[in-house]
Amino acid sequence: MSEKQELIQVRRPRRSAAVIEQLVAEYAASGLQQVEFCRRRGMALSTLNRHLKKQQDRQNQAGSNGVEQSRLVAVELAAAVATVSAGVAGVLTVLLSNRRRVEVGRGFDAATLTQLITVLERL
Repeated sequence: MSEKQELIQVRRPRRSAAVIEQLVAEYAASGLQQVEFCRRRGMALSTLNRHLKKQQDRQNQAGSNGVEQSRLVAVELAAAVATVSAGVAGVLTVLLSNRRRVEVGRGFDAATLTQLITVLERL
């Protein structure tokens, strides 16, 4: 063989999504540092980092229960219903899927409503 032929590297075939997912899970369970894990598995550190970042991005897009945090849902506008809460007729009532109710009365404070929505989105 000539010198040029000896320097040519053979590319490894692409890993499937299932294999990548398994490698990321093995890394997480290994307790090894990234460099050591990659050395033992014969993979580039940048490959592991890229897939760890993708996994983290997916987890950030999904809530802790696996439901997307910002999703659109269909709503139905109903005829005005007199709901009385503490003696004040509600102006806006939102019924959540977990049977919680958010009711905003006349003269509500928009900043307080914003804080409430932020807290509810974390649940």
